[in-house]
Amino acid sequence: MKLKMFQIDAFTSKRFEGNPAAVVVMDADIDESVMQLIAAENNLSETAFVNISSEPFHIRWFAPSAEVDLCGHATLASAKALFDNYFQEKNEIVFTCKEHGKLLAKRDDGLIYLDFPTDNPAKYERLEKIRDAIGVMPDAAYQGKTKLMAVLSGEQKVKDLEPNFEKISRFDQMGLIVTARSSEFDFVSRCFFPKTGVDEDPVTGSAHAVMIPYWASQLGKNKMVAKQISERSGILYCELADDRVIIGGYATTFFHGEIIISVSYTHLTLPTKA
Repeated sequence: MKLKMFQIDAFTSKRFEGNPAAVVVMDADIDESVMQLIAAENNLSETAFVNISSEPFHIRWFAPSAEVDLCGHATLASAKALFDNYFQEKNEIVFTCKEHGKLLAKRDDGLIYLDFPTDNPAKYERLEKIRDAIGVMPDAAYQGKTKLMAVLSGEQKVKDLEPNFEKISRFDQMGLIVTARSSEFDFVSRCFFPKTGVDEDPVTGSAHAVMIPYWASQLGKNKMVAKQISERSGILYCELADDRVIIGGYATTFFHGEIIISVSYTHLTLPTKA
């Protein structure tokens, strides 16, 4: 079995920046154990699997060690792959997924905009637990559906963080967002997901579904520009639109090719951690 695969740098117009995601394009479903093996072999923060046999296109996302319920940068990368290679005449693509239903991607003048559900965060009171993991007491903390968010008093504190990934991996939540206001952008962030095999995610679209409603209320505006200040970094064009968030960015293709999968691999399972 041969599958088309693309590797695309999301939330950047330059190769070797942003967040790299693999996109596997299929015309029929494959076993999820094979999806997990492919994601582990790619060893990127996420690999997206898109079935284009019928619209809306079904999409799933896998980190190296587990499936995730939503991934912004791999959805942006998937839209880039489909717009450029399969549906050049389209400016709008609709994905569908199990947890969140339909997800819309539009392109406009080089940018791709994702329409995602908001993840309105609730107050989180255990600030000392976050302090023990990142070495800094947050000003405030909030909890989304699967992610914690810590708010710090300045951008430099976010840049200087040296988090304890083992302690973050013990959180009940999937991962930790750390964010602050910025002088150049509206807000900045870094995101840590050691539980899924990704200590620091370069640019995290889905985390902005948590941050956008928070910062919109703090800054008093619905349109914002954000930067994730990981080593690779990326810029996101953000908007709060009622109960949805619009997350826009550039993407650039690094490579495309084919992967060859034997059907005999479907019985394999990933080794468990010691």
